[in-house]
Amino acid sequence: MSGVDALRDHLQILPEVAQALAANRPVVALESTVIAHGLPRIVAAETARAVEAAVRAGGAVPATVAVLGGCIRVGLDEEGLNRLTHGPAIAKLSRRDLPVALATRGDGATTVSATMIAAALAGIRVFATGGIGGVHRGAGHSFDVSADLEELARTGVAVVCAGAKSILDLPKTLEYLETRGVPVLGLGTSHFPAFYIRESGLAVSHTCENAEAVAKILRMRWLLDANGGVVVANPIPEADALPAPEIEASIRGAIAEANGRGITGPALTPFLLNRLAEASGGRTLLANIALLKHNAAAAAAIASALRAGR
Repeated sequence: MSGVDALRDHLQILPEVAQALAANRPVVALESTVIAHGLPRIVAAETARAVEAAVRAGGAVPATVAVLGGCIRVGLDEEGLNRLTHGPAIAKLSRRDLPVALATRGDGATTVSATMIAAALAGIRVFATGGIGGVHRGAGHSFDVSADLEELARTGVAVVCAGAKSILDLPKTLEYLETRGVPVLGLGTSHFPAFYIRESGLAVSHTCENAEAVAKILRMRWLLDANGGVVVANPIPEADALPAPEIEASIRGAIAEANGRGITGPALTPFLLNRLAEASGGRTLLANIALLKHNAAAAAAIASALRAGR
C-alpha cells in the first residue's frame, strides 16, 4: 500500500484541485501558517483570498494547505479558511508535528516544511510562500535551524519565495542549502533577496530570466533526483521593498528584546515579525502582503510552464 493510500482517511484534496491535477492543469500549493500566525487576523482572510486570486490570474489552481480535524486539507473551502482566520488559535505544524496532529485529530496551520510534504503527497510540484525559514542568527549557540532547509533537501517541490526572512543568518542559510544540494534559482536576479529587501548582497546559484527557464531546470532536477527540492528566489517588487539599513536596525533591536524575554523556538519568528511591523509603522506588513501576491503570480507562471513542457 502506498503512503497516499494508507493516508486516505487523513488526506482530503479539494475537488477543484483534484480535477485540475487529473487533467494535468497547473496547481500551486500555498501554506497556512502565514494566514494563522504571520498576519494580523484583521487582514488574514482578505490576504489569503488575494493570494489565491493571484494564482488564478496566472492560470493555475490554488491549493491552500492546512490540517483540520486530523485531516490534511489540500485546498480550502470557505469553511476551512474561516476556521484558520476566525476560529480559536491553532498549532503551527512542521514535519515534526504532522503525525501528532493527524493521530490526535487536531487542527494546525502548515509551515513551509509541512506544506511541502502535503503538496508532494497530492502530486503538486510548485509551492508559493513568503520567505523560507533558515539558520537563525546565533545558531552556533541555540542550534536554531528551520526544518524548511532539510525539507528542501528531501522533498521534490519547488518553493517560490522572496528569499529567506531578513531576521535570519542569510550566509549560513545559503551555505546549508549548498551543502544539502538544493539549487537556489534567482528569478530575474543574480542576488538572493532578503524578504522585505530586494538584494542581500549574496549570490544565487543560477539566474533564470523567466518561468520557462525555471521549469526546464526543475524538470532536469527531478530527472536526476525526484525527491530534491528547489528554491526559486523572487525579489519583492521594487515599489514595495524597504531600505536595508532601517530593517537591519529594527531586527537587531527585536532580537535583543527576544533574547531578554527568553523567546525561542516556534514563537520567535512571529514575535520578530510583529516587532518589525510595529517599528516600521506597518510598512513591513504591507510589504509582506505584496510579496506574497507577487510570489503567487510567479509560481502560477512556473507551474503553467512546467505542465506545458515549455
